[in-house]
Amino acid sequence: MLNFKSWTIAAPLTALLAFGTLSADAADAPALAKKGKPAIQSVGPLAFGPTGVLFVGDPKSATLFAIGVSPESSVPRAAEIKIEGIDRTISSLLGTSASEIVINDLAVQPTTGEVYFSVTRGKGPDAQPAIVRVDGAGKVSEVPLDKLNYESVSLNNAPAADAKDKRGGSLRTESITDIAYSDGRVFVAGLSNEDFASKLRAIPFPFKDTDAGTSVEIYHGAHGAFETRSPVRTFVPFDIGGKPHILAAYTCTPLVKFPLSDLKPGEKVRGVTVAELGNGNKPLDLIVYKKDGKSHLLLSNSKHGVMKISTDTLDKQEPITTRIAGTAGVAKETVTSLKGVEQLDRLNDRQAVVLIKDAAGYNLESIPLP
Repeated sequence: MLNFKSWTIAAPLTALLAFGTLSADAADAPALAKKGKPAIQSVGPLAFGPTGVLFVGDPKSATLFAIGVSPESSVPRAAEIKIEGIDRTISSLLGTSASEIVINDLAVQPTTGEVYFSVTRGKGPDAQPAIVRVDGAGKVSEVPLDKLNYESVSLNNAPAADAKDKRGGSLRTESITDIAYSDGRVFVAGLSNEDFASKLRAIPFPFKDTDAGTSVEIYHGAHGAFETRSPVRTFVPFDIGGKPHILAAYTCTPLVKFPLSDLKPGEKVRGVTVAELGNGNKPLDLIVYKKDGKSHLLLSNSKHGVMKISTDTLDKQEPITTRIAGTAGVAKETVTSLKGVEQLDRLNDRQAVVLIKDAAGYNLESIPLP
């Protein structure tokens, strides 16, 4: 089963329609053995896996949590979602002001269409984690973190809690930069404490333990150099040319593919750079979807807006191996109607849900898939 941020390029449209309404392994969802209050220190990337299981990345503790959420909703989902000032609604719910929260990620539960947010309340060492849910009627509520069914697994080679980058930023906060679930494994991107720091991990679920992960290297055409310390910012797992891959976007903005068969514990792997999408930019979120019989990527960015990227030639694209100016590689277009999009996820086979920042704050909306 794939979460809503991933899809298989070769999958037929009929399968996609079914995927948009029902989790494929609903009957096989594993039990979460622990009960109570998990030691969640921070909340970052989110992804849904088996029905009723939400994966939560905790960069501060370098731990991946699986928590149980209701797989059903008594509230039918409205045809459209539109909540203006969602940041103000969330901050009021959490007893603070909009300036005192950070919305880190969102994920849509496939079986219910409910939207879940990971939120940081407050700033600095006293900041507190929160998970907030928006149901089908638009009601916003906090998910209690003290009475959960859960499991967890720690990353054993994460950067030290006090480790800094060259600009003085915390390396520990990048121990988990994105997560996705596919076919019984949770894929985790982030940094390790090793010299070859950038990692991709494939962690089986239910959790047992985790290994050192795979060190990943890329060629960055805009920089004209190989890089091993820049983490993946956002990624999706899906098939390219009939083989499972991770397609990953990095800061400044190379797009790189990694065959899943290469992601072996302790190995060092060089990805294939298939596009340079523009420098001076941070990719924010990435989904894959199917429309009119063709698969597309939708990538939100800090500087370059929302890009719709063709997947037609990913298996044939010549790798970028020399310095380039501007953009190169697979075809893309900017979706000019979408501005200020920071987070997005598939809502169903026809719609996405987007978190949009404007001058007044943040809005949550459903949009037709472009």
